Amino acid sequence: MDFILSTFSSIWSVLRSIKPIDFLDIALLSYLIYKGWKMIRETRAFQLVKGILLLVLAYLIASQLGLKTLTFILSKTFDIGLFALFVIFQPELRRALEKVGRTKVKRIGIFSLGIQDDETLAARWEAAIDAVVDSCEELSETTTGALIVIERQTKLGEQIDTGTILNAIPSRELLGNIFYPKTPLHDGAVIIRDGMILAAACFLPKPQKEELINKQLGSRHRAAIGMSENSDAIVIVVSEETGTISIAENGELSRGFTRDTLKKYLRTRLIPEKPMPQKEKKTSFWRTKTK
Repeated sequence: MDFILSTFSSIWSVLRSIKPIDFLDIALLSYLIYKGWKMIRETRAFQLVKGILLLVLAYLIASQLGLKTLTFILSKTFDIGLFALFVIFQPELRRALEKVGRTKVKRIGIFSLGIQDDETLAARWEAAIDAVVDSCEELSETTTGALIVIERQTKLGEQIDTGTILNAIPSRELLGNIFYPKTPLHDGAVIIRDGMILAAACFLPKPQKEELINKQLGSRHRAAIGMSENSDAIVIVVSEETGTISIAENGELSRGFTRDTLKKYLRTRLIPEKPMPQKEKKTSFWRTKTK
């Protein structure tokens, strides 16, 4: 009984010492931990995090069982763990800082200035996606190699400077002419910004760990992976050998896209669905109830 009373007394003393600012502090910390965990789960670093957690678990078990040698080795490993984390997670940390820097003020929602520009951009992306999908389908059927980079928040100025500026409206015919093997612009990537073909014949960076990539993948696929590692761009590749349509994003390559799956993928990434206004939601619910 005394133990229970002392426990409740300790808890009450802690609760009394909490101030309103502490709740804000806890909420912000929880949000940062959640966003960090979500960001890690979307990258290859998630596997490394699981490995580190297993090492921590092994250390705790070894220390409890009295395994002195194993405990000593693991403790020495943790002594240099912070430095090792910066080395191991260098690409992910850089990408995380770039993502923070890419955050737009209008996305916070407090300083939103209207939706007219967003609607215009969405309509432009609708037309661009249709053109890209039609072009990729035709290029796939004729086994014509293609490399299309869709710029998102990370600006690709360095890659654009290596190519030829077009600033043209996307179309199946234009993309087909660009990637036709005997044209001057076919050897390189097309970069699309805000639903417009900004440049063609652009050179892309090499992947960070090229030796780990499947040997069967050609130069276009490797360039696509490298571009997706260095930015948040969506890179579409059409194989000139098999006609297979692939997409590289976040350093990972997904293959075997069809016309329908490619269109669905691009629409999901580039044209997020708008939430239904609250007034429309209520009206729809009322009508459903009366029926």
